[in-house]
Amino acid sequence: MFPNLSHLNRRRIKPRVFASLSGALAALALSGLPGAPALASAQAATATCPAATLTQAFAPWGDSNSYSLVPGGDFEGSGPEWALLGGTHRIPGSESYAATGTTGAWSLTLPAGGSAQSPFMCVTASDRTFRLFARGATGAANLLAQAVYWTPRGNVTIPVGTILANGAWQPTAAFHTGAALATALSPTGTAQLALKFTSLDAPAQIDDVFLDPRIHH
Repeated sequence: MFPNLSHLNRRRIKPRVFASLSGALAALALSGLPGAPALASAQAATATCPAATLTQAFAPWGDSNSYSLVPGGDFEGSGPEWALLGGTHRIPGSESYAATGTTGAWSLTLPAGGSAQSPFMCVTASDRTFRLFARGATGAANLLAQAVYWTPRGNVTIPVGTILANGAWQPTAAFHTGAALATALSPTGTAQLALKFTSLDAPAQIDDVFLDPRIHH
């Protein structure tokens, strides 16, 4: 009933995530900013983040973890807007599994070189992974997934893996956010994270982007 996921690109480069994030934030900490790097912005100036609605969006694929939808991550037009570059835009048609609980009507299409970045969102150390749905619009397509952290000295962008999408909607592998390290360096224990996706070589579509807060494992 559900597609075989053996062909998904699972190069999640976890060691590089933490090495890149650690190096970038350590440099900021030594750049003359008083105290530890304050990763939390004014919207995340407390030790907790707003409660999110949780669902087992990927249970049909053997993933029983609970996930929350990233702000505006269903692209239905009712949530915060994403930053779209390089011709990326909304188009009719949604992933076909109704992972949000209902079948949507919209998704994002990314031309080769196009990118989409989510709004910044408050995360804690438990927000460690994310998943989404992707497809190649005209065949196979490779997408770069990145975690973007807000800091007082500028954003820190870390590549966290690649997605190989074919012509059918399918869930991606789980990618690491690096939130455990980012929040450890924050005096509030929270951080501001955005997720960015870039099509590297061919048109692609993405839909229903979820964050896993590590509640049920």
